[in-house]
Amino acid sequence: MSASLPGNREPPESQYDLSTYWGRVKQTATITDPRTLFAGKHGLEHAKKLLVAYKQGEIKDMTPELWKAKKIVDSTLHPDTGEPVLLPFRMSCFCLSNLVVTVGMLTPGLQTTGTVLWQITNQSLNVAINYANANKSTPLSYSKIAQSYFLAVGASCSVALGLNAIVPRLKRVSPSARLVLGRLVPFAAVASAGVLNVFLMRGEEMRTGIDVFPVLSEADKARLAREGRAESEVPSLGKSRKAATLAVAETALSRVFNCTPIMVVPPLLLVRLQRTQWLRRNPRYTMPINVGLILGMSYLALPFALAAFPQRQRIGAERLEEEFHGRGGEGGLVVFNRGI
Repeated sequence: MSASLPGNREPPESQYDLSTYWGRVKQTATITDPRTLFAGKHGLEHAKKLLVAYKQGEIKDMTPELWKAKKIVDSTLHPDTGEPVLLPFRMSCFCLSNLVVTVGMLTPGLQTTGTVLWQITNQSLNVAINYANANKSTPLSYSKIAQSYFLAVGASCSVALGLNAIVPRLKRVSPSARLVLGRLVPFAAVASAGVLNVFLMRGEEMRTGIDVFPVLSEADKARLAREGRAESEVPSLGKSRKAATLAVAETALSRVFNCTPIMVVPPLLLVRLQRTQWLRRNPRYTMPINVGLILGMSYLALPFALAAFPQRQRIGAERLEEEFHGRGGEGGLVVFNRGI
C-alpha cells in the first residue's frame, strides 16, 4: 500500500468514512475493482510516482488522478511488504479466480470423483489467496502451509462426500426438497472448509502474535512530518496473540459472509429456472445462466463481505495482553493489519 512508498506525508486513508460499514463497502469496492488489473507494471509504476510526489510535498492536494493512483496501489501492493500480490490472488481478481472453481462445484449431478477434484481445486485456490493476503509480520513455513493445505482439503472433501451420501437417504423429505438440499451441499463444504482453511493458514499468527502499532493523533503525524519521518517508520509495540486471534476470526467470518450468497442464491435460482418451460426447451442455456448468476452474485457480495470488518483494525490497548496496557496511542488505541 501507499505507506510503503518513500515520503513522510501520508495521503488520506480513503475517500470514504471507514468508521462506517457503508464507507468500508465503498472503499472495498475500489480495491476489488477488476479494472485495476489492467494497469499493468507501467500503470503501477506511474501510480507509485504520483503518490511519492504527494508524499514528498511536490503535489499539494489529492486530485481525481491521485485517488485513481492510490486505488491501483492499494489494490496491488501488500500493506505489510509493499510488494505486489501475485495477480491471480489479488482481491481485485478474486471473483474471476473463483469463477471456474465455483461453477465446477455447483455443477448439478457431480459424482464422487468430480466432487473431490473440485473441492481440492477450491482449497488449493483458498490456500494461495489466504497466504498471499495474510498479515506478513509473522512468516509461515512451507511445512505449515503444506499441513494446512492437506487438512483443509480433507475437511472439505469429507463434508461434501458425507452430505452427498446423507441427502439421498432422507426418505421423509420430498424429492424437490432433496434436490434443493443436494444443491446446497457445496455451500456447506465450502463454508466449513473455508473457515478451517483461514485458521490453519494463519495459525502461526495466533501462536506467535502480529505487530500492533499506536494510533497516531494529528499532532503525532505533524511531529513526524517535521522530523522528516514517515508514519510507516513508527516502530511496532510488539506482537500480540490476542490481536492475531481477532484478525483471523474476523477474516474467517468474512469468508463465510462472502461464500454464503454465492453458493446459495445461484443454485436455488437455477432450480427455479430449470422448472420453467423456456429453459426446459433450451437446456443449452443452463450453463451460461449458471455462470452469469455466479459471477454477478460474486461481484455483488464481495465488497459487502470484506467490509464487515476494517482491514486496518483499531482496538483498545487494554483489551490486549498486559504488556500493551497503557501504551496505546490516541484514545488508548492500537492498530494492526487484519489481512483480507
